[in-house]
Amino acid sequence: MTIRLKQLYKTYNQNTDYPVHAVQDVNLTIEQGEFVAIMGPSGSGKTTLLNLVGGIDSPTSGEVWIDDVDISTLPEKQLIAFRRDHIGFIFQDYSLLPVLTALENVEFVMQLQGHKESQCRERALGLLEQVGLKDQQDKVPRKMSGGQQQRVAVARALAPSPRFVMADEPTANLDAKSTTELLDIMQQLNETEGTTFIFSTHDPRVITRAKRVIVFEDGKVFEDRTVDQTSHSRSQAESASLANEENA
Repeated sequence: MTIRLKQLYKTYNQNTDYPVHAVQDVNLTIEQGEFVAIMGPSGSGKTTLLNLVGGIDSPTSGEVWIDDVDISTLPEKQLIAFRRDHIGFIFQDYSLLPVLTALENVEFVMQLQGHKESQCRERALGLLEQVGLKDQQDKVPRKMSGGQQQRVAVARALAPSPRFVMADEPTANLDAKSTTELLDIMQQLNETEGTTFIFSTHDPRVITRAKRVIVFEDGKVFEDRTVDQTSHSRSQAESASLANEENA
């Protein structure tokens, strides 16, 4: 799926003396299989942009095209179905259903899609194994660490086989080890399955993994650059080598 944003605006309190221009005249194209970080300071509008792309919020004006569908014009019922079937969401606060186990949280969206119970169970178990949590399948969220909950959220986002995943500050509440493990999982899924990942973040640990970085400031695209991951990986290896030599 190709995402195309055309002259996108989002203004809050627009009929007051103090309108907030969260997104202003954004024109972007994101192709299938990209690994994109939208970065910027708090209040820059990056989360609003992510919500507009994912159909969680509606624009004040402009268009959000996903292939040949302008989701900003869909009736609510059709929009809900479109999000369910095509878009995965990973939230900063995990947003897991607290009364359901890890397995049941992952199964839930597939059940809403009408899949057979056996199909839901098989795919959910496979995804939990893929994110390293098969042995945690019967635990409810409060019995799991933050890193484990976020992995369940990743598995849940991938359960309906979405074409792209929206991740809003997914590492904000995680320690360095959990962040590295989570990003390894998402990067592998991006590379092996072609899943598009779009992050809203100001975490440098996420930004260094991105293949494309969009810098957002005051509701506008300030910079849009492609990252040479080969050079970046080489630079990281060289830095690690130098550090090892210094510590020897």
